[in-house]
Amino acid sequence: MFLVPFLAFLLLTGFRVLKADDRRNWMVPGRVVLGLSKDRSQADRPEASRTFSQDRWMAGVAESTWEYVVLHHSASESGSVQSIHEEHRRRKDAMGNAWLGIGYHFVIGNGQGMKDGAVEPTFRWDEQLHGAHSGDPLFNARGIGICLIGNFEKTPPSKAQLTAVKELVKTLAGRHQIVRGKIIGHASVKATACPGKRFPLQDVRAVVP
Repeated sequence: MFLVPFLAFLLLTGFRVLKADDRRNWMVPGRVVLGLSKDRSQADRPEASRTFSQDRWMAGVAESTWEYVVLHHSASESGSVQSIHEEHRRRKDAMGNAWLGIGYHFVIGNGQGMKDGAVEPTFRWDEQLHGAHSGDPLFNARGIGICLIGNFEKTPPSKAQLTAVKELVKTLAGRHQIVRGKIIGHASVKATACPGKRFPLQDVRAVVP
């Protein structure tokens, strides 16, 4: 009699405190990863940056159901898909498994490591895999993780980055019917300063009707 409520309680409480950012077997409905995916990261493709005119960031497979856009900064002066990919592959989840690689679905450059305003989808977007960016199972499974290179506690994003992130958010939100209230900063999910006090979150959200 009490089994179903008990299982529901575990899913809503106990599971979420494990802080397993890149678990292999999600309890949240959606596309599941049971092991290391074939690494098709943009990091391994030379000169792979894409701009607005190129296919509007369609994935390489049928796109999953996405409900949120979660915005991040790298908290570094420079960076790229490749540098983040290499750093994230050194991380382990709560089960001791190595991460699949870069935890974001998109990265936007600032001119130091990537072209200013360049938008690069990662292997997670190309293959429609869960993210490893929020610290929360729901937002990893249902949230599109976008990281802008830069430390927005110190300086704001560049003009090119703002143009790019607004265009990207508008495109993704329109395609997946993501409402303005579900365009959020990382700080809405976890106790963190990300994406930084100088990131104009309200301006970015305003592109969604």
